[in-house]
Amino acid sequence: MDIIFGIFSTTTIYLFLFLSTLLYYHFSKRHHKKHKLTPNLPPGSMGWPYIGETLLLYSKDPNTFFSDKQKRYGDVFKTHILGCPCVMLASPEAARFVLVTNADLFKPTYPKSKEKMIGPSALFFHQGEYHHLVRKLVQSSLSPVAIRRLIPGIEDIAKSMLDSWASREVINTFQAMKKFSFEVGILAIFGHLDKQYKEELKKNYSIVDKGYNSFPTNLPGTPYHKALMARKKLSQILEEIIAERKEKKLLENDLLGHLLNFKNDKGETLNDEQIADNIIGVLFAAQDTTASALTWILKYLHDDPKLLEGVKAEQMEIHLSNEKESRGLTWTQTRNMPLTYKVILESLRMSSIVSFTFREAVVDIEYNGYLIPKGWKVMPLFRNIHHNPEFFNEPQNFDPRRFEVAPKPNTYLPFGTGAHSCPGNELAKLEMLILIHHLVNKLRWEVVGPRDMVAHSPFPVPYNGLPSRFWKEPKKEVQPWKEPEKEELCH
Repeated sequence: MDIIFGIFSTTTIYLFLFLSTLLYYHFSKRHHKKHKLTPNLPPGSMGWPYIGETLLLYSKDPNTFFSDKQKRYGDVFKTHILGCPCVMLASPEAARFVLVTNADLFKPTYPKSKEKMIGPSALFFHQGEYHHLVRKLVQSSLSPVAIRRLIPGIEDIAKSMLDSWASREVINTFQAMKKFSFEVGILAIFGHLDKQYKEELKKNYSIVDKGYNSFPTNLPGTPYHKALMARKKLSQILEEIIAERKEKKLLENDLLGHLLNFKNDKGETLNDEQIADNIIGVLFAAQDTTASALTWILKYLHDDPKLLEGVKAEQMEIHLSNEKESRGLTWTQTRNMPLTYKVILESLRMSSIVSFTFREAVVDIEYNGYLIPKGWKVMPLFRNIHHNPEFFNEPQNFDPRRFEVAPKPNTYLPFGTGAHSCPGNELAKLEMLILIHHLVNKLRWEVVGPRDMVAHSPFPVPYNGLPSRFWKEPKKEVQPWKEPEKEELCH
């Protein structure tokens, strides 16, 4: 009996071990499969604890930092900068994935200090219905149909600015262009604004602008504290302008008019704070980017005398026609400046003023076999796409004629793409065309100092704002421009 019991016990033990092994194998295989199905993080380095690779980013040109990473890891890579784990995306397909086809999975994200400075109700801090409604208002007030009426006003601003430059004194081109783009912004937002209001807005906006990229320490005397105080003053000034408009029941066709006249299906309107935040947001979005683009255009034209002569010939033909008929620029003429327009497009590609954009993953997302964890920042790298030889031949060369053929889809993104693309891009291009028209017809200029060094503040601008001298163009007969061979045009 003991022998039989011993055999039974031994058999039971072996059977138990056998079944346990089978179960272990089954569950470990399932776990292994599940583990294999979980995508890995993209390749890359996260740098030091807490600070990540932020110091490395700021110790070199940010564009070099990102392009070196792309060469090493490919079009999708991870890093840790500005206190955030990030996934960088350097392909057209990835940019479209984040900004267009799956835009609802990636929310716009900005530091709280920036939101406070501009105003939390500004449209580019939002998604969903509120963003859609406000964007529609801004876009309709800055559409091609709406901005045609601004041409005479922009011309007056351009002529006045150029006359003030024509003294042969060295001026900071970028700062001069900021004044120009600010004046155009005021015109688009308010129409013809009372001089006192304009001066108060200019003074306080300048303080906010200086403190926007400063270290966010809210201590008295710091640039950030001064900027916050000036931001409150801006709100007060805008409240006065809004109250005056409401009292007089003015139905202007400018941006402020569109914001004031808005009423949704439920009869709800925008409050004064929402209107003020969006006005300041539009000013911020328009000023530095347009000013930087114009500064680069002057640099590229200055560096290529043959190209400059071609632009002059194109613009002189329009000028002589208008002089004969005693009229200003027309909308049709601004649509028929092919060489000048290609110069603008190529300048935006070369300089890539908005080099990247910030988004944040709202859920865990898989892209191209890699995991993008919830809460991580996601940055489509526009500059890397613009400077990829796969999409733009010899991308380091300034060649406007490359735009005789339309770029491949999602490879040219100077104004972003998707629901958060720049709603004022048509106005920006119009003011560039108008300024170039009057600049090349009225003035000549010489760049003083280094031309190939770049500063980041935070947009890329030529070193020291491209110091230049301007003087009046002597009158002479301009010969029709003959397009040179490609190697002559490119430098």
